[in-house]
Amino acid sequence: MSSQKWCFATDFGDSRKGCSPPECDGHAVVRIEEPNVMVLDGVRALVFDVFGTVVDWRSGVAREAEPFLKRYGAGTAVPTAFADAWRRRYSPAMEEVRSGRRPFTRLDVLHRENLEAVLPEFGIDPASVPASELDELNLAWHRLEPWPDAVAGLTRLKARYIIAPLSNGNIVLMLNMAKRSRIPWDAILGAELVQAYKPMPEAYLRTADVLAMKPDEICLVAAHNGDLAAARACGLQTAFVPRPTEHGLAQTTDLHPDQAWDLVASDFIDLAERLQL
Repeated sequence: MSSQKWCFATDFGDSRKGCSPPECDGHAVVRIEEPNVMVLDGVRALVFDVFGTVVDWRSGVAREAEPFLKRYGAGTAVPTAFADAWRRRYSPAMEEVRSGRRPFTRLDVLHRENLEAVLPEFGIDPASVPASELDELNLAWHRLEPWPDAVAGLTRLKARYIIAPLSNGNIVLMLNMAKRSRIPWDAILGAELVQAYKPMPEAYLRTADVLAMKPDEICLVAAHNGDLAAARACGLQTAFVPRPTEHGLAQTTDLHPDQAWDLVASDFIDLAERLQL
């Protein structure tokens, strides 16, 4: 396993992040170049991308897949490779809905279909696996662990703002995840409620309508530049929080902000501090 470390550096020598740039030899540095304190003018609600931003989907799926793979003769398979392969089918499955080729279908159903489709890549015939076991493995997405800063940071942010997921995950998935890890949402929002998958404009605009707010009274917090760009195009404010190991230590995407987002922070604790919470 690689010993590479990720260090977050700011122009202000924030020692709380672990090291300043001169001390980061041999580490991958994600530089946050923002003022110490920023205020999201007029924002009443923070809505969050969940998979990758709030929770570590890759490690969670790999952890639950490992014993399953061993049980069905694929013990030499790398569990994270299985997680990646399953996740690669995520966006194409939603695109069938976004394009109108398929009626809105909740993510649990799409994940279950994608699971059956990916098993042959690892030498497993889905017909040889009891449906109950496939159902149980599919629930891995309900049991994902938050990043270490997530719950504490959300709790601080909740003191001022309404906080809720704006996720492609369905309602019971988000509820189970929150109950298990004590994620302190004020409400469960997202694709199933608004019947649209991100980055469709309806996913953002209907969320604003549900909250009875103008789009610019809402800020999307996400680790994905594309999600933020779609939200900004709909009038939402934006906050970028990088998750440089979402896809593993060799990740090359979303390491840095692609645009001048309204706020950039190294994690949710840092986000709360920059908002003076």
